[in-house]
Amino acid sequence: RPHKRRRRSTMLTMTMRLVILSLLLVAATAFAGVTPPRSVLVRGGARTVVPAGPSKNQVASSTARYADAAVAVEEIPPAGATEGGGTASISNEIFNLVKGIVGAGVLSLPAGIAAFGNAPSAMVPAMGLIASIGVLSAYGFSLIGRVCSYTGASSYRDAWSKSVGEKSSILPAAFCTFKTLSAVLAYSMILADTSSSLLATAGLKIGRTPALLGLTSVVLLPLCWLKNLSSLAPFSLLGSIGMLYTAAAMAIRYFQKAYISKGGNPARFTAAAAELAPKFGSNGASAVFQPSSFILICMLSTAYMAHFNAPKFYSELKNNTIDRFNTVVSSSFGISIALFAAISAMGFLTFGQGSSGLILNNYSTSDTLMSLSRIAVAVSLIFSYPLAFVGARDGVMDLMKVKERTMGKLNAVTVALLSLITMAALVVKDVSFVLAFAGATMGNALIYVFPALMFRSA
Repeated sequence: RPHKRRRRSTMLTMTMRLVILSLLLVAATAFAGVTPPRSVLVRGGARTVVPAGPSKNQVASSTARYADAAVAVEEIPPAGATEGGGTASISNEIFNLVKGIVGAGVLSLPAGIAAFGNAPSAMVPAMGLIASIGVLSAYGFSLIGRVCSYTGASSYRDAWSKSVGEKSSILPAAFCTFKTLSAVLAYSMILADTSSSLLATAGLKIGRTPALLGLTSVVLLPLCWLKNLSSLAPFSLLGSIGMLYTAAAMAIRYFQKAYISKGGNPARFTAAAAELAPKFGSNGASAVFQPSSFILICMLSTAYMAHFNAPKFYSELKNNTIDRFNTVVSSSFGISIALFAAISAMGFLTFGQGSSGLILNNYSTSDTLMSLSRIAVAVSLIFSYPLAFVGARDGVMDLMKVKERTMGKLNAVTVALLSLITMAALVVKDVSFVLAFAGATMGNALIYVFPALMFRSA
């Protein structure tokens, strides 16, 4: 299949170029902070900019000098500032942030590892990438909170407007909108796969296309038409429960070696398709130096995406000092890193190079334990779908400068946008590619580049 190999090579080359461009932008942003330009004194709510002299250590590393710029802030809180912020406790914030970070996208990470390695030792550099990118993502999240503390911003776009400038605020708004659209597209793709597999488990041989069309028209469209989505918010808890159950179920199947033949005896379960069966080879830890490892890096940029909600978490935290906010960030991202590592390891170590873009597709439709996981993931996505979709729809209408939003107009835009997303989900079947592409473009900007630019300008 030379044409498929050429197409896959072209997509990989394009993704690599996007990643390298994003990394260059991050590096340029870091070097822009070589000389700390000023200190910010905050007294009684007023900000005073104090110019700083030239750096005495011009040959220090860019990382150290950027750190110097970051700590050149003396905070003297105004009276009563210790009781600022909202009403959410640290534990509530940690729970909600972990719930926002750990979504269905984590089920694509085993395929990211399989993109460069097929031996169990490939998990070693993969764990390093998961942890290091998680730490960098947490730092970007923390920077946004600090920008909000200096400027009083209440949203991602507001933080950009009050730090970088109002004229260019459409840039982060557009990136947030299209990143949300890519997430909704991934939801549709996952629902297409899981619903088809669940119907096969029930003995109904219904393809991916009719399954998604039926689910979209009968379930998703009416939910997206709801005027008040607050009643769906409690169901978002199902997403966290579903991910925990899925991680446990994958661990059970791995330790049971249920999909691997032992001593000439057939495996307990057979993979859903021949190309999804366990495959292992000799490409281990050293394979991370291959260009294809950028696929995992791009996917991780999407996996940790929660940064457009950072201002909300900062403003809702009770007694929202920077130290307390950083406690929320470090704890939440630490838990998320552990969950990402566990799910990635269990999936890849079970199927190796055969890992699908959605790891649940690998498991047999006769595997009851994993069928329950499919149900949990599908239910959580169905009730989370309208929340993400409405955000994307409103973002599109903001970019189009639609001011008058009658119910008729909202319903028409909902039908048109949902139809486009559904058609795209039917054509594009590899979830891992969508997540990698979104991470290489919008994810890197929202997580690394924009927070650094805002902090540099605040």
